[in-house]
Amino acid sequence: MTDKRSRELFQELALFRHKLRKFLRFSEDAARACGITPQQHQLMLGIAGFTGTGNANISDIAEFLQEKHNSVVGLVDRAVQSGLVQRAEHAEDRRVVVVSLTAQGEEILRALSLLHHEEVKRLRREFLGAQDDAHSHRAKGGGRGRGRNAKQSAH
Repeated sequence: MTDKRSRELFQELALFRHKLRKFLRFSEDAARACGITPQQHQLMLGIAGFTGTGNANISDIAEFLQEKHNSVVGLVDRAVQSGLVQRAEHAEDRRVVVVSLTAQGEEILRALSLLHHEEVKRLRREFLGAQDDAHSHRAKGGGRGRGRNAKQSAH
C-alpha cells in the first residue's frame, strides 16, 4: 500500500470510528436520561431483539453482549431488582433461565429505540453525504485524501 493510500485508509477508518463512538456516546447518554445504565439498555435490547422471540436465555444474552456468563447473571440480577426484566424457568428444561422484559422495561426500551432509530437515520444521511462528497471531489480531480477530513465531517 502506498503512503498516500495508507493515509486515506487511516483517515477513512478514523472517521468511521469517530462517528461510531459518537453514536455510542449518544446511546449511553440517552439510556442515562431514561434512568437506566447503558448496560441495562443493551441487556434489554438483546432480550427483546436478539433471538427474535422477545426473550432470551443467559447464553443468548452473553453472546449478544459479548460478555462472560457470570457477568450477564449479575447484570440480569440488577435489572430484575430495578423492575426492568423478569426471569422464568424454560418450559421444557428447568435448568435454563428465560429472561423477558417487564412492562416497565418494554416502555423504556420503546422510548430509547425511537430515539436511536432517529439517530441512526441521521447518521446514515451523514455517512451518505460524506460518501457523496468524496465521490464528487474525486470526480472534480481532487484526491480522496484531499476531501473533507474526519474533523470537518464530524461537525
